[in-house]
Amino acid sequence: MTDRTATLLARSRSLLAIAAAVLLMVTTAYQAWPQAASQPSSPVPQRAEPEAPPEPVPRRENPGLINEIGKLLENPSSVLPTLKSPKETIDDAADALSRLAKSPGVKGRVICPAAPNGAPDCKLAADRLCQDNGFRGGNSLDVDTTRSCSARSLLSGRKPDESECRTETWVTRAVCQ
Repeated sequence: MTDRTATLLARSRSLLAIAAAVLLMVTTAYQAWPQAASQPSSPVPQRAEPEAPPEPVPRRENPGLINEIGKLLENPSSVLPTLKSPKETIDDAADALSRLAKSPGVKGRVICPAAPNGAPDCKLAADRLCQDNGFRGGNSLDVDTTRSCSARSLLSGRKPDESECRTETWVTRAVCQ
């Protein structure tokens, strides 16, 4: 089960629990509400007549939270998303992995240019590596980071200063499209 599926399932369960709690509170409050007497009591007993069964009262639309919760309980599938079974989720993951395994990968060595924030932009390097091999673009799989210092600092016999060296990042393998 994916994290997204588990999150949706947990949310739907909590919504149903909240709806049930509110419905229980409303029905309890309604039953406790004092009812007015339908007829005043009279000292003379009246003859009991057979009563016709009451006609069902048409349900009137009452906007509000209670009405919306009632709609949710009547038809929960209209509001809640349908969840995939574990088998469907596993099948989807297997399909994605098989597509990844079939996609062509290339090896090479392309330097990652610096982005405006100073970090290496390896997406551009992966695209260039794939384009050099006849593909449209790609994503990096492997990168290599090296520290390059000037020849003068290396030949001086002392430890190079930080200002004399720079860190370079290279894409060495990419998945192409």
